[in-house]
Amino acid sequence: MVTRTRSADVRSRLEHPVIDGDGHISELGPVLLDFMNEVGGSHFGKRYAEAIGVEGLYARQMMMSLDERRDEWLTYKNWWGAPTANTLDRATTMIPGLLYRRLDEMGIDFTILYPGHGFFPARMEDEELRRVGCRGVNTFLAETCREFADRMTPAAVIPMHTPQEAVDAIEHAVQVLGFKVVVLQSFVRRPVPRILRQHPEIASLADRLDFFGLDSDYDYDPVWAKCQQLRVAPTFHSDSQGWGSHRSPSNYVHNHIGTLATCHHALAKALFLGGVSRRFPHLNFAFLEGGVAWACSLYADLLAHWEKRNVKALERLDPANLDRPRLMSLLAEYGDTRTQSLRSEIEVFLGREPGRPAVLDEFAGCAIEGPEDIRDLFVRPFYFGCEADDPMTAQAFRTAMNPLGARLQAMFGSDIGHWDVPDMAEVLGEAFELVERGTESDEDFRDLVFANPARLHAGVNPDFFKGTRVETAVEGLLKTGV
Repeated sequence: MVTRTRSADVRSRLEHPVIDGDGHISELGPVLLDFMNEVGGSHFGKRYAEAIGVEGLYARQMMMSLDERRDEWLTYKNWWGAPTANTLDRATTMIPGLLYRRLDEMGIDFTILYPGHGFFPARMEDEELRRVGCRGVNTFLAETCREFADRMTPAAVIPMHTPQEAVDAIEHAVQVLGFKVVVLQSFVRRPVPRILRQHPEIASLADRLDFFGLDSDYDYDPVWAKCQQLRVAPTFHSDSQGWGSHRSPSNYVHNHIGTLATCHHALAKALFLGGVSRRFPHLNFAFLEGGVAWACSLYADLLAHWEKRNVKALERLDPANLDRPRLMSLLAEYGDTRTQSLRSEIEVFLGREPGRPAVLDEFAGCAIEGPEDIRDLFVRPFYFGCEADDPMTAQAFRTAMNPLGARLQAMFGSDIGHWDVPDMAEVLGEAFELVERGTESDEDFRDLVFANPARLHAGVNPDFFKGTRVETAVEGLLKTGV
């Protein structure tokens, strides 16, 4: 008997299943550390806990006074980040068996589960902590979720400090542990070469961000090739807290708003302009929990920039085009008194040559010949995770507003286990409010909660949903294409 909830009522009226593209597990610390010891040796769990726990930077920041954080300008991180008033929900995110029993109450047929604290090891600078820590998290996720595979599957955490490290982790996750989903670290912090060379003591304070598609220290094509070979879609779930405007030492809300969108915006630009979606046309990529509004804006911006800065258009900006004698005559005829008095200096100023870039075509990596190429290389392979309470999700489906009539591939993510989901049984119902308000159609909602999350994974691995509750529905989707 299904507990009657708003979400269950919504699900009962749908003629298609609901696939949650982004749920979460809240790891039970002692259990996770036990897996860490199993993978890394009897003392590894303690070492890992010290790196992220009371003796680690994250906890140290939270225990500091505001003046102490300001002194080092440390970012104020999340506090009270898990639900506590709803004890059942808190237990549900910690116990996969309980989540499994409550999925019908939530109106969800199948869910893809991402870690909570399990993202930490992929960010660590210590290579052993990073590699073994990720393997420990992945072993924990694989074993605790395995018996529920007909309705849920976890995502393996993949470090990206080097391509080989990522390839090793993907191979182990897929071929040894049996994962069907991988979540890759979205960026790697690297030192600025000159600062590292001349001032190594402050190199960690003046780093740069590597997004793998442009200006990287490494060629990451082997990572995308491995994903393609093993039939897993790269997904990304990192944030930008600690960057630029997301760096307040006093206000977490300031740091959190837009943090995933900012990170995904930078990553998607790098992957697109770096030609990754051109070179790997059979891969799909997902950017989770940041919504889709940023992607609509980026898509439009890419088209606008290509229109004005493609190679042919740049000819209009070539400094050699400028008729300097005519410009000087116009200044002489119409310039004010001050301008007239500085004519000699102005002539020297206008005679300066700014130089010519070695590469003029900044879209060369993705070989753009027309606007339709941008649409095809951005809209087709990129998927965007949207939370239930995000009213901007409807923008993905507004073909009259999105250039070239595009429908961006937004997909539903429950985000259960986080502070912004006070009642997980209400999430699907909340997402359906956009239909009730008239900002989404039934077709839009079907794409959001079923077709798009299905295509993300089944488009790379047609067997992804075999043996699951949604197998027949996904097979029908793939056969008809609608």
